[in-house]
Amino acid sequence: VQLQASGGGLVQAGGSLRLPCAASGSRFDGVAIGWSRQAPGKEREGLSCISIDDGRTYYSDSVKGRFTISSDNAKKTVFLQMNNLKPEDTAVYSCAAFLGKLCAPLTLIIPWTQGTLVTVSS
Repeated sequence: VQLQASGGGLVQAGGSLRLPCAASGSRFDGVAIGWSRQAPGKEREGLSCISIDDGRTYYSDSVKGRFTISSDNAKKTVFLQMNNLKPEDTAVYSCAAFLGKLCAPLTLIIPWTQGTLVTVSS
């Protein structure tokens, strides 16, 4: 399975974007898909995770209530819906796959993708 993140762009503060993470390959079960971001000069920040098998979702405090992760298993795509965007959300957003139901570092099986740039203007 390979992953590709897309959907980034320039948006004004308060706006919305939806980022798809598309998986290729025959299997899309038994994994969790996570989204992270990395702003210039900062460390990678984990944002959200979804278990493909049972749909459980997890969010970091920084995006809880504004971002929503979902999956379309038929299309093998995980979406990150981002609402009420803020300038501090500006970063490169990436997705990765983890074995099991959680996005735990030790279970990483497909590394963070090259990412898609989201720029939020004030």
